[in-house]
Amino acid sequence: MAARSMNRRLAQALTALSLLAPATFGWAQSPPAEPNTYRFSPVNQYGINLTAAYWNPIIAYVSEKSGIKLQLKIGRTSADTTAYVLAQEVEFVFSNHLFSPEREKLGWKVFGRRLTPPLHAQIVVPADSPITELAQLQGKDIAFPGPEALVAYKFPTAHLMSKKIEVKSVFGGNMDAAFVQLGSGKVVAVGTNSQLAEGYARRENKKLRVLWSSPPLYDLALMSAAGVPDKVTKAVAQAFLGMHQDPKGRDILQKASEQVGLTAEAYFIQSDGSEYGTYRDFYRNAPASLR
Repeated sequence: MAARSMNRRLAQALTALSLLAPATFGWAQSPPAEPNTYRFSPVNQYGINLTAAYWNPIIAYVSEKSGIKLQLKIGRTSADTTAYVLAQEVEFVFSNHLFSPEREKLGWKVFGRRLTPPLHAQIVVPADSPITELAQLQGKDIAFPGPEALVAYKFPTAHLMSKKIEVKSVFGGNMDAAFVQLGSGKVVAVGTNSQLAEGYARRENKKLRVLWSSPPLYDLALMSAAGVPDKVTKAVAQAFLGMHQDPKGRDILQKASEQVGLTAEAYFIQSDGSEYGTYRDFYRNAPASLR
């Protein structure tokens, strides 16, 4: 009986891995990108399965529409994925981790962003938590997706520091994992962004109480590396930005958005990067430990 149970779990694990085959994962010995293939790394906003379920159909559409083959490359955590970006192992990103003065020197260019309602950095607790104000978090364990998460970690942590509230940071690796820590009772609160918190609450039928919320921020940016030829960036950008106007692309976007709790209106629009002044200001004014 034990052997049959073990075999069944192994089969389930192999099935789950097969569903992720289109993506490249940094901790595996995956083959290098094929010639004329460009790697695309979105920040890990969700768990690995959900990240792949959202991005793989979108990347497949953009590749077909643009004639430029894109390959999804993500790490186990958001910090791992950003490490690939900083090591220049990818050519396209969906990120807000590149707006610090030092990283802007790398030459990444914004060409688009996802159109969503304004998002906010937040600190949340379960709706039935006895904690009703930030001061009650003093000395408590709080989960965050990771140390690279600008909106979900750095913004909330900077606010807590400004209020002289000391907490113990627990990094889950992505937002979903941080919420698992909250649900299990291992932490009393979570640092998050409102878009991901709302998506999690909708998918899992959970209710959350917001203890603090930042001013509004723009969603993450689509960016290309400095060395990507202009004609390649232009073709990829046109595919992303025109996706919602094509019936096939619109259907893919809608189904992908449903996977992660976004609305059908969450499509990609043009950007020159000027909307991200708030992010740049944060890096200029934040405590040194968060820059």
